[in-house]
Amino acid sequence: MTATTDMLASYLAAEAAILAGKTIQFNGRTLTNENLSEIRKGRQEWEKRVAVEQGRARSGLGYSVATFGDHPGCGRD
Repeated sequence: MTATTDMLASYLAAEAAILAGKTIQFNGRTLTNENLSEIRKGRQEWEKRVAVEQGRARSGLGYSVATFGDHPGCGRD
């Protein structure tokens, strides 16, 4: 696991605990049902980060490459 997936797992566990009616300690704070929207927002942010990280792992690149112009192999032959 990476730090990113660890954080996502923490947010998922926190969300599940609060949905079960528990009060939890998370990042040094006491959270209850009133904090559910905040936890969900954090979970969604970490889900996006994990998706980006996994996309980079699949492609081997952290960016896209584009070719412009009339060069062989650019699709405008």
